[in-house]
Amino acid sequence: MPSGVYLGFDFGYKRIGVAVGQRLTCSATPLSTLDAKQGIPDWNAVQKVITQWRPEALIVGLPTCIDDSELYTTAAAKRFAKQLRKQFTLPVYLVDERLSTMEARGQVFEQGGYRKLKKTQIDGIAACIILEQWLQHPE
Repeated sequence: MPSGVYLGFDFGYKRIGVAVGQRLTCSATPLSTLDAKQGIPDWNAVQKVITQWRPEALIVGLPTCIDDSELYTTAAAKRFAKQLRKQFTLPVYLVDERLSTMEARGQVFEQGGYRKLKKTQIDGIAACIILEQWLQHPE
């Protein structure tokens, strides 16, 4: 596996979008969406993705409102990031994910595929947006 590989996560209470990207091109590709139950991910599935890709760091989208106030998912996303850091001993970075899901929907709509698109695909595209944002402006 080439160096400079990173995983991005779009945290949600029901689903967690995952993307893989690398520094050379600052681009990302959506991976499978992981199931979550009330914000608790399937940690075995998370382990599998991390083992497969062996990333240098993990990037987690931090949901906030336009006015910088926290959403109901903000604290849960922070807990998810903290658990990732603890369980996998990798650097974990939080990235402002404001409007990433809307941007993902817009990209899909522009391509004419919204009617056929599943919510899980939007989560993966949102994870790409989050990861690419970090790759372009790390840390």
